[in-house]
Amino acid sequence: MRISDFDYQLPEELIAQHPPERRDASRMLIVDRASQTWYDSHFDSLPDHLHANDILVLNNTRVFPARLHGKRMPSGGAIELLLLREIEPNLWQALARPARRLQKGTQISFGKPELEARVVDLLDDGLRLIKFETGESLDHVIDQIGETPLPPYIKREPGEAKRDRERYQTIYANQRGAIAAPTAGLHFSSEVLARIKERGVPVAQITLHVGYGTFEPVRVEDVDQHAVAPEWFSIREETAQLINRARAGGGRIVAVGTTTARALESASGANGKIAASSASTSLTIIPGYRFQAVDALLTNFHLPRSSLLILVSAFAGRELALAAYNHAVAARYRFYSYGDCMLIV
Repeated sequence: MRISDFDYQLPEELIAQHPPERRDASRMLIVDRASQTWYDSHFDSLPDHLHANDILVLNNTRVFPARLHGKRMPSGGAIELLLLREIEPNLWQALARPARRLQKGTQISFGKPELEARVVDLLDDGLRLIKFETGESLDHVIDQIGETPLPPYIKREPGEAKRDRERYQTIYANQRGAIAAPTAGLHFSSEVLARIKERGVPVAQITLHVGYGTFEPVRVEDVDQHAVAPEWFSIREETAQLINRARAGGGRIVAVGTTTARALESASGANGKIAASSASTSLTIIPGYRFQAVDALLTNFHLPRSSLLILVSAFAGRELALAAYNHAVAARYRFYSYGDCMLIV
């Protein structure tokens, strides 16, 4: 398949710039794979679509303020770093802008005496290997000076992004390490989770630290040639057992978000059983992939020509997925990270 097979037209005004006032106030499109149909609903009705023997699986990763602003020394030129992956203590792979200005050996100042950095290697696609020097905990300093790395399609005036530090998190986020939120989880409120548990539906938490691979552009024409960059995930033994018991009892595994789906599929054997795992996954899901673990998927609306839309198309079927997307556009749903969602059953 070609990347052009996963395109659709989206008016710019449908890209959500701010979250709804209430987390659970979003619209939700229900997509039924068996009947090849869909209908409009609202997210707060999600508990009504779950059965007592199902299990809901959440990604509890937490976004850290991974965007840093500094200056090249001694020129003072402004630079921006997006921290992607910690290689070893205080050594990070980062996306740099403007990358051409950051050559090997370049010193970077962040305006704080307790933090300096140096470029130790040049990588492909504007990536740099950055060594930080600090007398304090690097995480602590980053929390003080970093910004929440909102996607580029969300526009903010200077200083306005401070409001997003907590809102661009799920309410159950507790494992620091993501550079982007698992956005399907942003809709959950404590009230909705309580209603789900009242229906007898267990809620399990896994971790996949959302990294650059999740939103990296697909740069090839043939989607068979695309590979998603590795992301670290973890599923504990007791969580794996809980999920497997639900499946053995005839329940559905309902994945909240494409990141949860990738983690579950990465940990699944041919028999569909989930194994406890802590590893990196480079699993790239495209149409033709046979899902072993996930039976239903809650997901936001994704960018055209993206690996996330390709994954959704693999789960729902490309024609059904794109038809549902076109309906969502016509019905004026809100798109992307702070937008509405769809439940594919």
